[in-house]
Amino acid sequence: MVFFGEFFVNFTAPGRLVLPKKIRELLKGDSFILTKGFDFCLAGFDRDDWESRAKDLLNVSLLTQDNLDKRRKLFSSVVYLQIDDQGRFVIPKNLLVYAQLKKEVVIVGVGDHFEIWDKEKWVNYASSSSFTGGN
Repeated sequence: MVFFGEFFVNFTAPGRLVLPKKIRELLKGDSFILTKGFDFCLAGFDRDDWESRAKDLLNVSLLTQDNLDKRRKLFSSVVYLQIDDQGRFVIPKNLLVYAQLKKEVVIVGVGDHFEIWDKEKWVNYASSSSFTGGN
């Protein structure tokens, strides 16, 4: 399973989005994991894949503050979300606030997971020199 592509999506109701079909087709079943990502976006994972990754994350040493911070950030915000027959799901308020999601979002494939970005933040990130390979 490899998540790829860039999809511009509008909220259909407060906090409710439609997951693009090309993303949904890669998920096993009608649920997925959503958590805080880096750069103030949200990270989505296939449920089985997340559970496998979570086991690996539990083996990371807690003797460094950085590792502890990462575990806190990821695990404290994990939610299991259901997708309805039309591909819709609702993002919890705490995650909407964290990612500062407004009317328009961009869902991007990142290989082993997908991310949900505020459209303006994604456009700024995508036009940055670090994204385009410039200095």
